[in-house]
Amino acid sequence: MKLVCGNHLLDLGEPVVMGIVNVTPDSFSDGGKFLLRDHAVARARQMIEEGAAIIDIGGESTRPGAIAATLEQELERVLPVLEILVGEGVLVSVDTQKTEVMRQAINLGAAMINDVNALQAEGAIPACAASNVAVCLMHKQGTPATMQHAPRYESVVAEVREFLISRARACEVAGIARERIVIDPGFGFGKTGEHNFSLLRDLREFVALGLPVLAGFSRKSSLGQVTGRAVEDRLAGSLATALIAAQNGAKIIRVHDVKETVDVLKIWRAVNA
Repeated sequence: MKLVCGNHLLDLGEPVVMGIVNVTPDSFSDGGKFLLRDHAVARARQMIEEGAAIIDIGGESTRPGAIAATLEQELERVLPVLEILVGEGVLVSVDTQKTEVMRQAINLGAAMINDVNALQAEGAIPACAASNVAVCLMHKQGTPATMQHAPRYESVVAEVREFLISRARACEVAGIARERIVIDPGFGFGKTGEHNFSLLRDLREFVALGLPVLAGFSRKSSLGQVTGRAVEDRLAGSLATALIAAQNGAKIIRVHDVKETVDVLKIWRAVNA
């Protein structure tokens, strides 16, 4: 399986790691650490050295209860970092819900648009369809400000699956080829711990759709609910869910801790060689 990502062709024959660089003051795990351009670029370079295949830059926190960034704030945070990394040949994903951020990021050479809103904003699908970027379509229930206020589903796996099918179909109708589409069940976005673990357990229901699946469970609150660990102490839980996701067919593992996740996947591949 190969994913077309702008000028890059990403081999997904084996799971790859996406490194998270949040250029925000308020993300739940690393908010404020990489707000300055040079710090963000240095962190991205470190992640590439550690084995990340993709760097995912986000300029707006989507943690539960987050307040939306303005368009100007997001552009000021993301574009300078993106420009440097693209110039170094890095496969860069931009994590945004805003159509104008998508357009400007694509113009600067972003290889992927990673949208927690699954390209539902006005103009988002046309903006991506007009280029050759990959798109990651994520499911969420509600908005970051409200999504963890008693989320409910009749069947979380079935409902999330149907949503992602419909969004992928909308992209294809608009001219975004399947070779450019990734789906993400959206762990932690309008889901309880039970919902999240059901989705992880049944991840092959999404893999069966024939599109690459991205899994982003790194450091999330569900891990803290099970282990009792604070966000900075959830490495073991994050690695466990990364391994389970890979075993269940995920092709892109989105994490904060690249080096450790890359090592886990190397051991898994060696055992299964």
